[in-house]
Amino acid sequence: MAIALLAIGLVLIVEGLAWVLAPSLIEQMLEMLRSLSEPARRQIGALAIVSGLILLWCAHWLGAL
Repeated sequence: MAIALLAIGLVLIVEGLAWVLAPSLIEQMLEMLRSLSEPARRQIGALAIVSGLILLWCAHWLGAL
C-alpha cells in the first residue's frame, strides 16, 4: 500500500509541475488530443500503459520494488 501511495504522489507531483511550469503548452496538447480520433486516443493510452509496465519492470529489476 505504501508503494501505491508513493507512486500516486509522484504522479501528482509530475503532473502538477507540468501545469505550473507550462500551462499554455498543456492547453495546446489538450487541443491536439481533442482533434485525434477515438481509436488514436486509445492507442496512446495503451502505449502509456505498456510504457508504465516496462518502467515498473525496470525498477523491479534494479531492486527498487
